Amino acid sequence: MSLWIAGITRGHNAGVCLLKDGEVVFALEEERLTRKKYDGSPFASMVKILDYTDKLDYLAISHTQFDDSICDYTCETVYTSLARKLGLIDHKNAIDEKTHSQVLEMHNWHHKMHAACSFYRSGFETATAVIVDGAGTRIPMAIDMGDGPEQILTWELETIFNCSYPDNFNTLYKHQGGNGPWAAIHDKEMLSTREGEEGSHELILDDSAGIVKAYEAVTEYCGYSGIEAGKTMGLSPYGRPNDNIPDIYSSSGGEWKTTDRNVIIPTYPNGAKLNIGRYSELYEWPGEGDITKLQNRRDAAYAVQIESQQLVLELIRKAVKMSGNRNVVLSGGYGLNCVANYWYLEQLKDEDINLYVEPVSSDAGTAFGAAMLTYHSVTKDDTVHGFAESLFLGPEPKNTTEEIIETAKKYSATNIYDNQHPEDVINLILKGNIVALFQGKSESGPRALGNRSILYDPRTLDGKDYVNKVKRREYFRPFAGSILHEHAHDWFDMRGLEESPHMMYAMNCTNDEYAKQIPAIVHVDGTCRIQTVKKHQNPLYYEIINEFYKQTGVPIIFNTSFNLGGEPLVETIDDAIRTLAESDLEYLYIPDSELIIQVSNNK
Repeated sequence: MSLWIAGITRGHNAGVCLLKDGEVVFALEEERLTRKKYDGSPFASMVKILDYTDKLDYLAISHTQFDDSICDYTCETVYTSLARKLGLIDHKNAIDEKTHSQVLEMHNWHHKMHAACSFYRSGFETATAVIVDGAGTRIPMAIDMGDGPEQILTWELETIFNCSYPDNFNTLYKHQGGNGPWAAIHDKEMLSTREGEEGSHELILDDSAGIVKAYEAVTEYCGYSGIEAGKTMGLSPYGRPNDNIPDIYSSSGGEWKTTDRNVIIPTYPNGAKLNIGRYSELYEWPGEGDITKLQNRRDAAYAVQIESQQLVLELIRKAVKMSGNRNVVLSGGYGLNCVANYWYLEQLKDEDINLYVEPVSSDAGTAFGAAMLTYHSVTKDDTVHGFAESLFLGPEPKNTTEEIIETAKKYSATNIYDNQHPEDVINLILKGNIVALFQGKSESGPRALGNRSILYDPRTLDGKDYVNKVKRREYFRPFAGSILHEHAHDWFDMRGLEESPHMMYAMNCTNDEYAKQIPAIVHVDGTCRIQTVKKHQNPLYYEIINEFYKQTGVPIIFNTSFNLGGEPLVETIDDAIRTLAESDLEYLYIPDSELIIQVSNNK
């Protein structure tokens, strides 16, 4: 009998990860099905479980707090109730039960779920996990404010774990924030009182916003939602050092750094804001137009990038010192900062530290963590998982060629070309066309890796501006490149990396001549987010890149996610063709059916 375990995460980046005997069968974010960016309720993705099994042995629910959405009759949470109604878990025998034996509520362990995801997918036998996230689990604490202990809520900001098989995640360090005021607490041997946590750890408790929330505050200052912090990363190279902008992070008690409350004002539980009222140099009336073209916005983005990555580096070093383990896994929202990830490699090059950055570092990764931790806790299986090389974990499309053609006709396709191959795709690209690629299972995480990608010629001088306009993205957003693995070390300074299959590092070219050849994917700071591609990882995508190389001498293709600005990655063939019909994209290559679909109109 197979052991089926589903991990789900609720909140933004909701989704599902399904395991069969400890191996990932599929993983999917809710937004891919509902087409609602950052959709927080994994209902549709839970239904997809039925495509693989009609019964679960365990349902592990990851969230930052207990789900108080109770179904009146059953006294169950909504996700437990849905699983039961779908037949995935057994019927409850008593309506007054508040728990279900097959359901594991992991609401107390948000950072632990991030750690489990990254550790089990790193290939390490043991590791220390550094989690840098926004606001994780709410942790109640009794704080003496002068009139005796008072119960308050605090939130996880940054955490360090010591990790080992089968299911050991011991807390070494935790930074918590909360609504003060109280004197900052620094306890180097805080006795754990939380269920499932043993021993003691170093605790820092203060009223700061933490590393990620400060980054999000600057993101909002630049005109975007806090959850869109990746835009700040893209904007930051346009900034410059500005002595008139105060330090965002500063020393606290002389022993650690955190956000300066005079600059970053926390708005717990889920936010923070930049104190522009106090600092005239931050205040600049935008008038009309794009405020990201104001230098103070650019300089603030630059400052928060430089300062935050320095703090995370200090956490990495602290983790190694505390654990004695030189295998480090990094996750939580900040793990998606590919500029910082590359910078760490340079800073750590002489320190014999092996760094793994989790490619599904968003909260979607906690579904992986919940499922995998449950598996190892139940089975006590101490078999070490290999490095998570492939992220093609979405559901397998099952459209026939006839169905694809009918969908194309529904969206008024201009032409449908059959018997199409990589050389035909490259011929279109060399004529100045953008070509979308749809094949196989979709990618997990935010990066398009050759299954749901948009391809273009990286040699085009104004290529970045052109594709950003077509995708309806901001002018400063950079693009990535996919390179044949065997050429990666010639073209890019890999800083000790053997490969970069998940596009988690923004790298420098090895020389200016190479950079000049690919202006469409080299950012204003001279870096390029790179995906290395081996033939066995994605044979068809490798063939496309290789065909471009044969015709141009450049072993790199311009690669960006197949979506429009503000939309999730396309998941289905209907999503793909509809996106063509609603945009200035024209061509879609579907290698599984050897089709190229053209949709041209007066958009």
